[in-house]
Amino acid sequence: MRIKSLLLSLLLFLSISFRTFADEGMWLPILLQSLNEKEMQDMGFRLTAEDIYSINHGSMKDAVVLFGGGCTAEIVSDQGLILTNHHCGYGSIQSHSSVEFDYLTDGFWAMSKEQELSNPGLKATILVRMEDVTAQILKHITPGMTETQRQEAIKKASSSIESEAVKDTHYSAQVKSFYYGNEFYLMVYEVFEDVRLVGAPPSSIGKFGGDTDNWMWPRHTGDFSVFRIYANKDNEPAAYSKSNVPYKPKYSFPISLKGVKEDDFTFVFGYPGTTEHFTVSEGVKNITEEENPIAIGLRRMRMDVMEKYMKTDPAIRIQYASKLAGVANYWKKMIGESLGIRQWNGINRKKAFENDFMETLHKNPAAMEKYGSLLATMNETYSKLEPYSLAFIYFYEGAYSIEAFRYAYGFRTYVDECIADPSSDKLPSMREKLQTSADGFFKNYHQEIDAEIAALILPQLRNMGNSFLPEWWTKLDSKYAGDWQKATDYIYSSSVFVNADNVKKFLSMKPKKVKKVIASDPIYQLANGFFDSYFDKISPGRDLYGAELDSLYRIYVAALRELKVSDRFYPDANSTLRVAYGKVKGFEAADAVYYKYYTTADGILTKEDPGIADYYVDPKLKQMVQNKDYGRYADVDGTLHTGFIATNHTTGGNSGSPVLNADGQLIGINFDRVWQGTMSDLMFDPGKCRNVSLDIRYCLWVIDKYAGAGYLIDEMKIVK
Repeated sequence: MRIKSLLLSLLLFLSISFRTFADEGMWLPILLQSLNEKEMQDMGFRLTAEDIYSINHGSMKDAVVLFGGGCTAEIVSDQGLILTNHHCGYGSIQSHSSVEFDYLTDGFWAMSKEQELSNPGLKATILVRMEDVTAQILKHITPGMTETQRQEAIKKASSSIESEAVKDTHYSAQVKSFYYGNEFYLMVYEVFEDVRLVGAPPSSIGKFGGDTDNWMWPRHTGDFSVFRIYANKDNEPAAYSKSNVPYKPKYSFPISLKGVKEDDFTFVFGYPGTTEHFTVSEGVKNITEEENPIAIGLRRMRMDVMEKYMKTDPAIRIQYASKLAGVANYWKKMIGESLGIRQWNGINRKKAFENDFMETLHKNPAAMEKYGSLLATMNETYSKLEPYSLAFIYFYEGAYSIEAFRYAYGFRTYVDECIADPSSDKLPSMREKLQTSADGFFKNYHQEIDAEIAALILPQLRNMGNSFLPEWWTKLDSKYAGDWQKATDYIYSSSVFVNADNVKKFLSMKPKKVKKVIASDPIYQLANGFFDSYFDKISPGRDLYGAELDSLYRIYVAALRELKVSDRFYPDANSTLRVAYGKVKGFEAADAVYYKYYTTADGILTKEDPGIADYYVDPKLKQMVQNKDYGRYADVDGTLHTGFIATNHTTGGNSGSPVLNADGQLIGINFDRVWQGTMSDLMFDPGKCRNVSLDIRYCLWVIDKYAGAGYLIDEMKIVK
């Protein structure tokens, strides 16, 4: 029996050894030539690493855009035209929408550049170059430094490198840490501030399937929107101006109409946000078995209330469409992540690797002395971190999620100034800014929704633990004997921060009266109590033990590299430009359930259900699909392909990324992962992890045949 047990353990370890699967990894483009080029070419890539990243001539990197703060886009014309996801452009589309002009529902198409809509605050960032500055940073690190001293030295050195890199230029720069501070790279960017909305399909296309299909496969979502970057006459970034002209890029992606076949090579080029694939078993357990369930429950409460009210009024639907989408997106992702880890036995796989790591150390006395206590110390630190992590989840997914609380806290500085110096000359400008922000806040705020959410959320915060609960929460809990519905009725009927008129009156009060009013305002007092708890108690604890873990992970990753447990390593995602590559491939979702690699427009009609809003099909689109009116965008099989899946390793931030074929031609727009593979932020299961992409031919068909905006197609370089 013991031999059989050992054999099973060995097989388990061999199956999950800390090697990198060919499909796994998010690679720095600057290192492709030395690390990945040959493997990519062996898999079918027909170009070179220089075609992807070059500082000597235009290359693919010059056409990949960090869109806003958390998505990717790609340049597809020599006039600065960019494609990204519909959900990435959603906030901009919503900002231009009203009941009269409901672009979310009906779509928007500028039929000339003059009709394109500006988007204040939206930025398009393009990488100019990246550089390994590890040696320049680490030369300032000396033995015996405390962690605080180390971080201060890194910050100072980074600031100096950044300043020197952009001296006498209009560029911006940032030094980013990799491998938990074992390596550092300088990123130099060009940031464009005039980005205009060109087109977006109606939500019945751009969000087809909605929350029902989110993170799922098969998908039939036309998840794209179209923007354009503008620059000044010198082709440099500039604030919005009517005199600005379309940006002339160094490179734009050619677009292929050939489609894909199973096992075709493909790669994704974009800005993935965050992964944690070095996380040890204790960390994976904390995330998937403790933190995620809390967040999932609290988000579901908010979603239920929003959805109920959105069904009653078109104006509320527009107000809360983007908010609901933001809450729902990671709600479903967290469910899939925890499920995937359980199904793949992820925690035990991590433990098996850690056991092998310790066995390796036992065979090496020097390494054992250096690293022998590392895992035990990490587990101990996770135990110390846990109460602060859970309190943070309740704060962020609970108290912070109540809109009026966040809004009221924004008055903190003004109130403090009124109390400290009623005659302060700073007050007039502070009032003006707060009044301006009030107009924006209440445009998309519905008091009944917020109050109903608060009534559900506030009693859940008891689980933060008494030491983290503010005095006002405890007082109200006692006064109303735990009846938080009654408590919430009082809270929202007694606060100035729940409607625009009350806020206007509050801002017109004399400073000396502000102190009296604010002392009894329940929303202001609760908000400040929770934020004070966060800043004074929760955050310091998280920062303390989080910093200890970061330091331990830096040592852990260094040990893994030193002991050569893998032939190569890739750094965790950190919102820097990366390449992920793999093959177009279906997958087995469950026992006897196999999904093929592509979907077609026929599936849209199959899913159509008048009783489910997510599956509403636009009559015009329905007629065109029924008539097989696909033109040159049809596949060789005669159908219109809507999406496909592949083994590329992606995460949040890759939304909108260009999906490219072996010749570097655009074949799709990345927009999701399959639900069974959302665990890839922590662990990559090559059998289940798939990225979901919009087939570019469906995108072009919607623009051209459905919307009649063919002039946009004329800008693009189409490869037949």
